[in-house]
Amino acid sequence: MAPVTSLSDSVHQRLAAALSAALPQAGSADPLLRRSDRADFQANGILALAKKEKANPRELATQVVGNVVSGDVIKDVEVSGPGFLNITVADRAIIENLAARHADGERLGVPLKENAGITVVDYAQPNVAKEMHVGHLRSAVIGDALRGMLDFTGEKTIGRHHIGDWGTQFGMLIQYLFEHPGELAPAADVDGEQAMSNLNRVYKASRALFDADEEFKERARKRVVALQSGDKETLELWQQFVDESKVYFYSVFEKLDMEIRDEEIVGESAYNEGMPETARLLEEKGVAVRSEGALVVFFDEIRGKDDQPVPLIVQKADGGFGYAASDLTAIRNRVFDLKATTLLYVVDVRQSLHFRMVFETARRAGWLSEDVTAHNMGYGTVLGADGKPFKTREGETVRLEDLLDEAVQRAAEVVREKAQDLTEDEIQERAAQVGIGAVKYADLSTSPNRDYKFDLDQMVSLNGDTSVYLQYAYARIQSILRKAGETKAVAHPELELAPAERALGLHLDAFGDTVFEAAAEYAPHKLAAYLYQLASLYTTFYDKCPVLKAETPEQIENRLFLCDVTARTLHRGMGLLGIRTPERL
Repeated sequence: MAPVTSLSDSVHQRLAAALSAALPQAGSADPLLRRSDRADFQANGILALAKKEKANPRELATQVVGNVVSGDVIKDVEVSGPGFLNITVADRAIIENLAARHADGERLGVPLKENAGITVVDYAQPNVAKEMHVGHLRSAVIGDALRGMLDFTGEKTIGRHHIGDWGTQFGMLIQYLFEHPGELAPAADVDGEQAMSNLNRVYKASRALFDADEEFKERARKRVVALQSGDKETLELWQQFVDESKVYFYSVFEKLDMEIRDEEIVGESAYNEGMPETARLLEEKGVAVRSEGALVVFFDEIRGKDDQPVPLIVQKADGGFGYAASDLTAIRNRVFDLKATTLLYVVDVRQSLHFRMVFETARRAGWLSEDVTAHNMGYGTVLGADGKPFKTREGETVRLEDLLDEAVQRAAEVVREKAQDLTEDEIQERAAQVGIGAVKYADLSTSPNRDYKFDLDQMVSLNGDTSVYLQYAYARIQSILRKAGETKAVAHPELELAPAERALGLHLDAFGDTVFEAAAEYAPHKLAAYLYQLASLYTTFYDKCPVLKAETPEQIENRLFLCDVTARTLHRGMGLLGIRTPERL
């Protein structure tokens, strides 16, 4: 089906045409349409235009009203204040637009973006041989939601999980494995928890030996050289270590209800061979210079405490490469091999300075341009109830698995309390969907660059701005649709709408505009806010407008129709954020 023009766009087009007719010498003009408490929409661009044309704003507004084509979309338009226009949309237009969206199936009439590009999303970056903790949560959840929204708008997204799988510590680990064969079971023979247990055991044993035995320490350092030079036996042991870690990663991401594709796990090691070339190109272009034996990039505007320029170190004096070389080589790969038009990094805000320097270096080298851009989606910290970084009572970092397990357990208590006809197996299934959804929504409903408090009691509450509230709204609608039996959800544009029906319908029609805005601004919290308001408007509609006991058969069908469109919109919107919508709760 053809995309559905939103009511706001239709109103905007009519007002823009009326403005041009009233003031033809001004050419095309933007009426600056916005939602209003006093009417469905308010146009406030007339004041600026009147000032520019030296016209009386209220008189100009009155002229515009006289040129507005009404009847199909616009029911009424009136001048307000010094020259605002308050616009009321026709009931018929609301229902006809929703009927067109309903007929379009899963896309709900939302168009695909013109000239869509390719966005590489760098997110969910765990480290090999280390447990995932609460600090890994936001990158994974935000990145997954951004991909969902961007894909829905028509952008092609490619995931990249830049895992920490290279560097000096792996010489220690691999040397230990080389001297203690069989310490790690093949990855195929263990589950995620066993994999992490094996990794922890090997890491602790190798670290203890490294600290206590100078000869082992020297052998470990030589093993790093062997790893970087591509020694076959060393690489085989390294690969076993990485495979063991991946088993664990997949088990955690499965709990988080996220799909992680193996081909998208491209760690630091993948760029090892390209880093010398990156260094050579930067030096040849004059972007990087030699300073005290190291290859560095300086930035006049970035200075340290001593007012000296802070350098980005591409290559160390001893010839080794660090994070900057890896990240710059990754940019080259993503731009020239993957043909990306946008690079999106979902990384802790504390790394903002590093990426600011990396991006500027890439721009100077010509790898980034007006046509190929990079953005760092720096995110804030997960805080405990005390407002400090979330820790256990013992002051340790909270394991991500433990946090997710507790969320599911708390959700099971809520589901069990409300469940009327669910078996224990169904309760556990719903608990996973509710608990994980609660954790994701608490994160996504907060602006990414802000810190937020992790409060499970609030997250699984049925009241307030929580995913549980949205999930129960969806389940309530499904219950109503089941109770309707043979009565179908049918749109009746000829009916007059109650205020709660109008408010719900207008908000439903804004779904596509909201998704596009949230995707363009990399702001999943805007979509979360839209969905919460949708559930709230539906609650008001449910309280004020009887559905199955409406006055006429046509009204019953029309309200069932509004219920169905609301359910589809909640389901689609929550799905874009990576949150399930159970049919029964």
